[in-house]
Amino acid sequence: MTTLQHLLGTEFPLIQAPMVAVSGSAMVIAVSEAGGLGSLPCAGLTPDLIRQEVTAIRAATRRPYNVNFFCHTPPQPDPQREAAWRAALAPYYAEFGLRSEDIPAGAGRHPFNAEVAGLLAEFRPPVVSFHFGLPPDDLLAQVKSWGSKVLASATTVEEALWLQARGVDAVIAQGLEAGGHRGHFLSHDLTKQSGTFALLPQIVGAVQCPVIAAGGIADAQGVAAAMALGASGVQVGTAYMLATEATTSAVHRAALQSDAARHTALTHMFTGRPARGIMNRVMHELGPLNPAAPEFPLATAALAPLRAKAEALGRSDFSPLWSGQNARGCREASAADLTRALAKGLR
Repeated sequence: MTTLQHLLGTEFPLIQAPMVAVSGSAMVIAVSEAGGLGSLPCAGLTPDLIRQEVTAIRAATRRPYNVNFFCHTPPQPDPQREAAWRAALAPYYAEFGLRSEDIPAGAGRHPFNAEVAGLLAEFRPPVVSFHFGLPPDDLLAQVKSWGSKVLASATTVEEALWLQARGVDAVIAQGLEAGGHRGHFLSHDLTKQSGTFALLPQIVGAVQCPVIAAGGIADAQGVAAAMALGASGVQVGTAYMLATEATTSAVHRAALQSDAARHTALTHMFTGRPARGIMNRVMHELGPLNPAAPEFPLATAALAPLRAKAEALGRSDFSPLWSGQNARGCREASAADLTRALAKGLR
């Protein structure tokens, strides 16, 4: 049994990655019941929805589960940049009969705050994980006071040491292959980041706490390789995106099952922060890292109506098709079966 299993109280040192719009309470329950750690992505949920989802999890399983939050600093709105972004999207608005002035601006993601901490205090979740650093010291202390174990993502050795110094129970080493948002927070320089199997042994050698490998791990062989390089456990996302319990959209499912899944890129045009997804029309035509895109999470609003119009036609032209670089383990099966298949790499 690894240190991580002792820490988390799970049968396997396997964590299902929290994935907005993909993993809800049904997946969390299935993974946790199968012996892994199911993770609920809370950054895009209202307090009422968080309460509803956590209540459902607690009613269905006595196994440990994880709730995940973002810790970004909300930016000041920049009208000029917003205008430039909408100007870049103007031809698409015209194509779909939309008027830019009718589309409200606004943030789509909120950081962990006192209101959410107060709500979670009622539940005292076994595990709380964070992306983009950690919340303020007083809120972090509150989380620890519940007895919750704290995990957080690092994309560099410097970030891992920063997290360890602030008392996290384990560090998630997120390699450049990982799907979805990069967890970086000390530097926005993407050239400082590396692949999972280059980053993992460096972080293992630098910190004393358990290290969880994430990025490009999609099957039992990947799990075995990560453990051989010193990981105490693994976090897997993309392999669960076609799970029976996944709430992945129809256009996203189709993309994951197509040849297009072999071409992913880091893009910030869907949210304002670099995240890995399958290349689609808007990424090809405007460039995946377009300087006009507003800061995270302000880029989301302008693309949302285009996404809705295109998806209604069965097209993924404006949809964030999050995926890691290795989608070969992504298959239609129950989350429990996927968890048990990944666990074979632990033997």
